[in-house]
Amino acid sequence: MERKISCLWKEPRAAELCQSAVSLHGHTNFSQESLHFIPDFACRFPIFRWFLRMKDREAMRESKVHIDFERAFWTPPLTPSAAYQVETRQISEVLGLRSFVSLTDHDNIHAAQLLRVHKDMSDVPISIEWGVPYRGAELHIGLHNLPPRSADKTVKTMNSYTADPNEAVLKEVLAELHTQKDVLIVLNHPMWDIVGAGEDVHRQAVQQLMASLGNYIHALELGGFRSWEENRKVYELAMGWGVPTVAGGDRHGCEPSACLNLTNAASLPEYIGEVRNRKQTHVLFMPQYARPLWARMLQVVLDTTKEQPGSPAGTYWDDRTFHPDRTGTMRPISALWVRRPAFIEMAFGAFRLLESGALRHAIATEERRRQQIQFLFGQEEA
Repeated sequence: MERKISCLWKEPRAAELCQSAVSLHGHTNFSQESLHFIPDFACRFPIFRWFLRMKDREAMRESKVHIDFERAFWTPPLTPSAAYQVETRQISEVLGLRSFVSLTDHDNIHAAQLLRVHKDMSDVPISIEWGVPYRGAELHIGLHNLPPRSADKTVKTMNSYTADPNEAVLKEVLAELHTQKDVLIVLNHPMWDIVGAGEDVHRQAVQQLMASLGNYIHALELGGFRSWEENRKVYELAMGWGVPTVAGGDRHGCEPSACLNLTNAASLPEYIGEVRNRKQTHVLFMPQYARPLWARMLQVVLDTTKEQPGSPAGTYWDDRTFHPDRTGTMRPISALWVRRPAFIEMAFGAFRLLESGALRHAIATEERRRQQIQFLFGQEEA
């Protein structure tokens, strides 16, 4: 097994001997992102709990609709074409390499199917990020380069499992995909307790998945939107289970992936073969990864809430955020109110003020400090 990890700001020539770069795990406006984090956050602070209860009563009084954060969701700002171009542009302009891009929206493959309609993009891989309820936690599995003829049927089975978990079905899906030599199965951000199940519950679920179904997991993900410390833990976990690590950008905004995979493969299936058969990987962290994580997350908020005139995804943020109406039908929240609530507009206005020159200077200072961190997982072969 050969695992190599490079940081472009430390090794500006890291990609010179490579022919291609692979971007895994990026999201488009077809990805439905849950808003359940809002009440989870509010639960920590009495003032926020009171505020949400007040707004819920207000919504019920004015529209006869309770605020439902479990079903409500927002969508990323980029269309499939724009998301694809963001990734290919970074690879070609910054690294000067051939690009392979695998977009993985949550629980659907619409983005890839739309892109493949164009003749010059018929080789775009059909990929997905599958939310898997498992042993009291929720794990996310990246499935890259699904067979086109059976992709719809496979996704239907996966979503049936998500709605009604049955571990026999989970094993059946993973085992079948494992037999497809050009499919890559990645456990995404394995150390992130996404639904707040509790650190112990989540860690135990990951260990149980690897013990039971680890033969079908080809790699663990080092995430472009996960912290240095968390990625170190993922690397150690992968070492313990004898599986390689690959880069997954987990891009939701307009910034391109903060980590990529370097290879000399001439196609995505050839790269997948390197990971699966030779366990050979080279992860490259891009300069944006050294920026403070909070600043990069703030940028996603700004990207998501800014106006996008003429965008098929919707011009305003409330065209791209959805909530059930009185009948339970999911609709853009712009259709559920007469005008945007002033308190939300004020909050987004405050976020935009944070784009000021003073803050950017503070971020640049923090970035320079973080670039000095000795970001080493260990380069020994295992």
